[in-house]
Amino acid sequence: MEPIDLKEYEWKTVLRQMRIEDYEALVEMQLACFPGMEPWSREHIESQIQMFPKGQMVIEIDGQLAASSGSLIVQYEPNLAWHNWKAISDNGYIRNHNPKGDTLYGIELMVHPEYRGLKLARRLYDARKELCREMNLARMIIGGRIPGYHKFAEKMSAREYVERVVAKAEYDPVLTAQTSNGFALQGLISNYLPSDKASCGYATFLEWRNLDYRPGAKRRFHHLVEPIRITTVQYEMRSIRSFDEFAQQCDFFLDVASDYKSDFILFPELFTTQLLSCVEPTRPGLAARRLAEFTTDYLEFFSERAIKFNVNVIGGSHFVLENDTLYNVAYLFGRDGSIGKQYKIHITPSERKWWGIEPGHKVEVFDTDCGRVAIQICYDIEFPELTRIAADKGAEMIFVPYNTDTRHGYLRVKTCAQARCVENQVYVAISGCTGNLPFVENADIHYAQSGIFTPCDAEFARDGVAAECNPNVETIVIHDVDLELLRRHRLEGSVQNWNDRRRDLYQVRYQEDGQAKHV
Repeated sequence: MEPIDLKEYEWKTVLRQMRIEDYEALVEMQLACFPGMEPWSREHIESQIQMFPKGQMVIEIDGQLAASSGSLIVQYEPNLAWHNWKAISDNGYIRNHNPKGDTLYGIELMVHPEYRGLKLARRLYDARKELCREMNLARMIIGGRIPGYHKFAEKMSAREYVERVVAKAEYDPVLTAQTSNGFALQGLISNYLPSDKASCGYATFLEWRNLDYRPGAKRRFHHLVEPIRITTVQYEMRSIRSFDEFAQQCDFFLDVASDYKSDFILFPELFTTQLLSCVEPTRPGLAARRLAEFTTDYLEFFSERAIKFNVNVIGGSHFVLENDTLYNVAYLFGRDGSIGKQYKIHITPSERKWWGIEPGHKVEVFDTDCGRVAIQICYDIEFPELTRIAADKGAEMIFVPYNTDTRHGYLRVKTCAQARCVENQVYVAISGCTGNLPFVENADIHYAQSGIFTPCDAEFARDGVAAECNPNVETIVIHDVDLELLRRHRLEGSVQNWNDRRRDLYQVRYQEDGQAKHV
C-alpha cells in the first residue's frame, strides 16, 4: 500500500476578507440561505468592501465559499434606530460607516447549507469579537433573525417564542447559535425585515460586550498573557461493535473541548486498537495490519471534526501501512483543515515483537494558529534528544500520546515529560488510555494518569503540574498555558536551561533529509 496522500483528506479552510470576486458565490449562497429574499447587488458588495474592508469576512473551504458576514461601525446612542435594518445599514451600502464609532453592527451572517453543522458561524462571530478587541470597540450589536418562529406563530407571540428559545425550551437555528456565542437578548424588533417570512418580519436585538474595551484608548488593549487552552483526554478502552461506536465516543470529547473553546485536544497513543474488538481475532501482527484498514475512516472522521468543532486535534496515534511496512503514526488535524503527521521514532521491544512496527526518521514541528508544536509518541518522550531538536525548531508545546499497561510504564512517561519541560523550557501534555480490552493481545490492560506539565519555577504551578487527571478513570483535564509567560521565563527565569547549554562541550547531532545537523 502506497503512503496516503493527506491532501485528499484536508479541508483547506481559510477565513479572510471579502473580495469583489466573491460576488457570484455570495449571491448563490444568499439564494440558498434566504430563499424568497432579494440578494445583494454588485453595488452593495462593492460599497461594503470600499467602506469597511475589515468588517466583511468570508470562510473558504477547499476554494468554495462556505460562509460570510458583513458589518460596519457606528456610534452607540440609546435612541439609534436599531429596529430599522435599512436605516442602520444604509440599505446595505453602509455609507454611514463611522471609523471613530464605538460599536460594531452586524448586518448579515450566513452559512451555505452544504457546510452547515461545521460551526462556521461561531468562527465568524469569534472573528468579529477579535475585530472589536483589535479596534477597541465597546460592543457588537446584531439584529438576529428568528427563522423558526413561523412554525409557532399561530400558538405563541414572538416574545414568548424568543423567551422559550433563550430558556432552551425551544431551538431556533439562528437565535440559539447567537446566545451560545455570548450574545445577550436586549429586545425584540417587529417589522425588521418584512420580507423575512420565516421570522414573520421579527428580529431580536442582541448585544455582546467587549470586556477589553478601554474608553478613550487609541489602540488595542494588549493582554499581558497569551493563553492557549489544552484539553487532554484520558480515554477508556472498551469493546465496541463498529467504527461508528468509536466515532461516537470520540465525538463526546470533541464536543466538550469545543464547548470549552479549547485550542487543542489530545487523544492517547493507539487508542484506535479499540477497533480490534470489533473484528475477528487473529495473531497480533496480522491484527495490527487489519487495524490499518481503518485509516481512511480515521482520517475522514478527524479531519472533518477538527473543522466542525473548531479545535486542533492530535488524534492519538494509529497503525498505518505504507509500502507493506507498518508504522505507528500520530496525526495533527488542524482546524484550518490541514493535516500533519509524526512517525514514532523509537519502537519499544513489545511493539517490535508483537506487531512488527518500523521506526520513523524525522522530528516534525508543526505551525498552528496557536504557535509551533511537536508530537512525541510515548517512548519517544523518554529520549531527551528529540525534544531538544523540536525545541530548536521552535516548538513551545510538546504533545505526548502514550499507551502504557502498568504504573511503571506510566511513570517513565510522566517523569521524562516533566524533565523535558525543565530542560527545554516548554509545556508538555500527555494523554493515555485506561480500561481493558479482553482478547486483544498486547492491548488488553492499560494504566494512565494524563496531565499538562510546565517548567518548574516561581511563575508556574508549584510542582510543575498544571493539571492532572485522577488515575485510571475516563475523564479529561482542561487548562490554559501562557506562551508569553514561557517566553519571559526563557529570558528571565531563575534558571535558564535552554540558554545555558554548554555547546562548547556537547551538542546533539542528527541526520535529517540527508543532511547532518546539530543543536
